Amino acid sequence: MTRTQEIRPDINDGIDRKVLAQLRARFLKVNSGRLARAMQALSTRQQLVLKLLPLLLHVNHPLLPGYVSGTAPAGLCGFEPSDELLAEATRLTRSFTYKPRRGNPPLPIHGLFLMGSLGTVAQAEQSDMDLWVCHAPSLDGKALHELRKKCDLLEAWAATQGAEAHFFLVDPARFTAGDREDAQLTSDDCGTTQHYLLLDEFYRTAIWLGGRTPLWWLVPVYEEANYAAYTHALLSKRFIRAEEVLDLGHLARIPPGEFIGAGMWQLFKGIESPYKSVLKLLLTEVYASEHPRVECLSLRYKQAVFANRLDLDELDPYIVVYRRLEEYLTGRGELERLELIRRCLYLKVNKKLSSPPRNRAKSWQRLLFERLTSEWHWSQRELAMLDSRSQWKVRQVSAERRALVNELTYSYRFLSQFARSEQTGSQLNSRDLGVLGRRLYAAFERKAGKIEFINPGIAPDLAEDTLTLVHSTNAEAGGETQWALYNGSLNGQEWPDFAPLKRARELIELLAWCHRNGVIDSSTRLSLHPGSSDLSEFELSNLLSSLQQTLPLPMPPVAEEALLHGAEPAEVLLLVNVGLDPLKAHSQLNVHMTTGRTDSLGYSGVRENLVVTLDQVSLNSWNELLVSRYDGPNALLDCLRDYSNSLPADGRRPRLQVRCFCRNRAAAIAQRVEELFRDVLASLGSHRHSRYLLQVQQHYHVLELHPGQVSHSTLADLPALIEHLGEEHAEYSPLQVDRFALEGEDLALILPLGRPECIQVFYRLDGAQAELSVLDEHNALWRQRLPYRDEQSLLTPLQRFLQSVLYRRNALLPLDNPLPAAALEVLYYEVLPAPPQRARHLERRTPPEAPVSHPFYDVQAIVEPADQAHVHVTLYCNHREFSELEYGADLFAAVARHILAQRRTSERYPCYITDLDLSRILGDGQAQTIHYLRYKSELETALNNALQNA
Repeated sequence: MTRTQEIRPDINDGIDRKVLAQLRARFLKVNSGRLARAMQALSTRQQLVLKLLPLLLHVNHPLLPGYVSGTAPAGLCGFEPSDELLAEATRLTRSFTYKPRRGNPPLPIHGLFLMGSLGTVAQAEQSDMDLWVCHAPSLDGKALHELRKKCDLLEAWAATQGAEAHFFLVDPARFTAGDREDAQLTSDDCGTTQHYLLLDEFYRTAIWLGGRTPLWWLVPVYEEANYAAYTHALLSKRFIRAEEVLDLGHLARIPPGEFIGAGMWQLFKGIESPYKSVLKLLLTEVYASEHPRVECLSLRYKQAVFANRLDLDELDPYIVVYRRLEEYLTGRGELERLELIRRCLYLKVNKKLSSPPRNRAKSWQRLLFERLTSEWHWSQRELAMLDSRSQWKVRQVSAERRALVNELTYSYRFLSQFARSEQTGSQLNSRDLGVLGRRLYAAFERKAGKIEFINPGIAPDLAEDTLTLVHSTNAEAGGETQWALYNGSLNGQEWPDFAPLKRARELIELLAWCHRNGVIDSSTRLSLHPGSSDLSEFELSNLLSSLQQTLPLPMPPVAEEALLHGAEPAEVLLLVNVGLDPLKAHSQLNVHMTTGRTDSLGYSGVRENLVVTLDQVSLNSWNELLVSRYDGPNALLDCLRDYSNSLPADGRRPRLQVRCFCRNRAAAIAQRVEELFRDVLASLGSHRHSRYLLQVQQHYHVLELHPGQVSHSTLADLPALIEHLGEEHAEYSPLQVDRFALEGEDLALILPLGRPECIQVFYRLDGAQAELSVLDEHNALWRQRLPYRDEQSLLTPLQRFLQSVLYRRNALLPLDNPLPAAALEVLYYEVLPAPPQRARHLERRTPPEAPVSHPFYDVQAIVEPADQAHVHVTLYCNHREFSELEYGADLFAAVARHILAQRRTSERYPCYITDLDLSRILGDGQAQTIHYLRYKSELETALNNALQNA
């Protein structure tokens, strides 16, 4: 059998030991070539590390690196150091003398292998060394601990020689069984979910440094499915000796769950570094598309060695991957994806072919890639573009991002579909796929208001030296104004001739995009053309500083825990009046206003609102940067509503900062908005349903603070506000009054006093009139203006009415009710005018007690439902019945005549309802007092009108 022939052993025909030796020699030849290539690119000190590691694991010497103790596991199977290697060790430690082992001592280190990119076309100066130390399964816990310590010391020594080494302990028996004690078998590993894919990578990339050689080398590809029986025959028939080989298992079948695990891991990494992940992602797709008959690359590699195709370039791990991907994509006609794969491979290898080599002699990597790029028909211009990636800016990065995001998104969809079709969507996979989907969504999905991140590991720095910021009117867009950012420093005549890097309707959207993508940094010089805006260079500089301080870059990675829940705001920056002067007319006239009314929401005598626009910049828990713009008459209220509704239900709050840099009263405006947000949020967290009353200019706004469902009502004037405050509530609803609202009004004193399970009566005397206000047990407001005779006649009818209502409601409640309605407290207050040097104030009053001889007597009303939302009213005056059945439309006139007839004089003072039954209208007795007071007012108005006309 000649060296050029393919070796096809047949176990049934018997196997020549020479053939097995020849096979092993072929693998070792490839191994030797790869090791030589690895050494070429290493420094002298790094080469020394790689040469000495087998010896340092073979011996224990107190003065050699890696020494732990005389009993630490040492001894590499089949290893005999060369004289040259011993000389290198002696140079490290002159006292070292190598003593060959006598007899047949145990050799606990079965094999040493180098993983990673060393020896491949992608080897770089910073490439690390991943080393698998395969040890005897018989090592106990103490021995493993000492071996781990020995490896740690060797890692530390390698670092002193300029080599980054990582040692991974592997028990071949446990590994073959799929039990990986150390789940991190490479520094690029995702855990225990990729046993076979990791083994595939090991077999086609590992460089053997010493010890036993893999048993897998000797099993033909066509016997892979019969691996156990085949290897048993080799060993039992003594074709090979067990102490010469290392068994890590076979690759006849790869479970589908591994493709999902590998794909998820690479997608996770690809969000930050897409170029590194795209190749492995696509290889996972190729494998998954072949399932269950997967022809993995290690089998192709083995087949090539059996066939004596030992060209190192074609067997290079990265070239093998590329050829397989090229075959797959060409077969599917997906040439754009193929071009992306080529770019990823080129950038991974990082040999800049557009410029001459640093040394006269070209490296083998460069020669290989010159052949490849020639095969791809790449021009010198394309090579120069890729080689200048470190200088790429916005335009190049944006174009490349589209291709990379498309690839990552496609991979995710393929992965999800594969999981469903193979029914491998276990609960773990479903959860992880869901989290991964959210990562992709957060990183790449576009949505309204979201600032797009265009540079996921594509270029190192997008910062521009000089930029021009322009505010202009777009005639083609119906006169809509816009902001645009241009490269370079352009004057007013130049910028219209250039295409902008980015446009936006609002300035903050554009500045946030610049900050998030690093387009503007501390060294960028900005030329400003403010157009019709009021933006100054001072304000622009402060806006950028605020973004940089609130949202420092780079952003920390998103924790998985955050992705298990919906996104919630983490950092919020509110920018008020961006590019706008709220007192522009005064600024133009150079008038400085002096006023005692300094509230920014009702400034000066005309109560101007100085909060005209708000721009909200929000970074959420998924690292999405969102920008919202609020303008118009309700800008502040809308912003407050949306902000409150975005908060998590558990009470956690994002960090909120408010900034304003406009020309007039900027600090006061920012402080007012910040205090308002703080006060509203305090109310929001204080009760299940609270309210906040705010006055902006002459209008009133009531915020309904239901967590997650905050809304606001706008009331044009005080009567509209009073009507709104009189609406019923299902439960007690506290109302906080803003510190500047209702200035000079009684309500400013009354409304903050609302208390649950309490009815409060307030009265203010105003000459011949009195104003009665009531806050009921749910904090609804009732107000009535009445003729005033004396406090007794003003308050006693109301007191009697409230007592009768409470007793009537109490009679309908179950006896075990914890708080009977009759137990509700009724409190009285008088609103007193402002004495000198003091404000209007309240004083508590005792409830009125009517004497027996009081001229008022009982007027009871019963209201029942009728057709078409009408009601039937029956009145009882001192127990005499007056019914609509008897009097029809003249009911109130008849009652008025009766009451006047009972009076000693003809004086037509008011009559009051003292008892009211609404049980047929309101049901189970749970109605609020406000319902009774409303009916009372309507009935009294009708009755007193009839008295005046009788």
